[in-house]
Amino acid sequence: MRPEVRTVFVKANGLTFEVDQCGSGDKFALLLHGFPESKFSWRHQMPLLAELGYTVWAPNMRGYGRSSKPPAVADYHIDNLVSDAAALIDAAGAKNTLLMAHDWGAVIAWNFSIRNVRPLERLVIMNVPHPACMVREFRTWAQRRKSWYVFFFQLPWLPERLMAAKQAQAIGRAFSDMAVDKSRFPVAVTDEYRRNALEPGALTAMINYYRAAVRAGQRAMNPEPGTVDVPTLMIWGEEDTALGKATTYGTDRYVKDLTLRYLPGVSHWVQQEAPETVNAMIEAWLKGTPVPIEGEVLR
Repeated sequence: MRPEVRTVFVKANGLTFEVDQCGSGDKFALLLHGFPESKFSWRHQMPLLAELGYTVWAPNMRGYGRSSKPPAVADYHIDNLVSDAAALIDAAGAKNTLLMAHDWGAVIAWNFSIRNVRPLERLVIMNVPHPACMVREFRTWAQRRKSWYVFFFQLPWLPERLMAAKQAQAIGRAFSDMAVDKSRFPVAVTDEYRRNALEPGALTAMINYYRAAVRAGQRAMNPEPGTVDVPTLMIWGEEDTALGKATTYGTDRYVKDLTLRYLPGVSHWVQQEAPETVNAMIEAWLKGTPVPIEGEVLR
């Protein structure tokens, strides 16, 4: 029988977080979603981790869904986002944490682990590069072209106005257009993300992550020395149209214990588009058995 997922509201870091919880094991896992997703993006991984003995929390991060939505751009500074993750771990009473993250959640997770904010058991990163690798590749025209939306999001009010049009049609299309296997994103799934984005104030909050990152600058987003001491599994969908595969190269210079797996024919939405393969990789890695290789290994 599949472990039940329940939704609760948790007070942490002076905010209220809408959190999906699953399992009641002695170990703790915190799952951080990306843009323009929500806690729903972890629906395939939460039961697996619960079966592996974890108590699993997947929050809607600040600004998303029914979580608190502070109004200012500065409220979404990376320091505040990292503090949210720490406060959620503290609220769970966890002494050691499996931190799993995708997209913007992974930006936070990289910073969290580099700064050693709380003890981590392990780190799982999906389709966002180590910050130093991102800085390096962002100097290239190839990656800047892929990241055009980051510049667009710096405009006031216009991005959220366009993304809200036609009941947030652009949010639904972000998944169906980018996905390789579009059957993984039926209307019932994309409608969940559209509803989430249409919560009052949500779109501005979601886009403020990008505005705050640009204003914070490289020093804040790419903390020195960049070393990650915790064992790390990095899973990468090769057909990511937003982040080039080259952004993964050189990750082993910063991560002492790295396992990197590429998934050919899979998009940026890796844990939703290929959940069977992703879950098999996660389970093997957590159990200490050989991690399946779907594509090439670390370059």
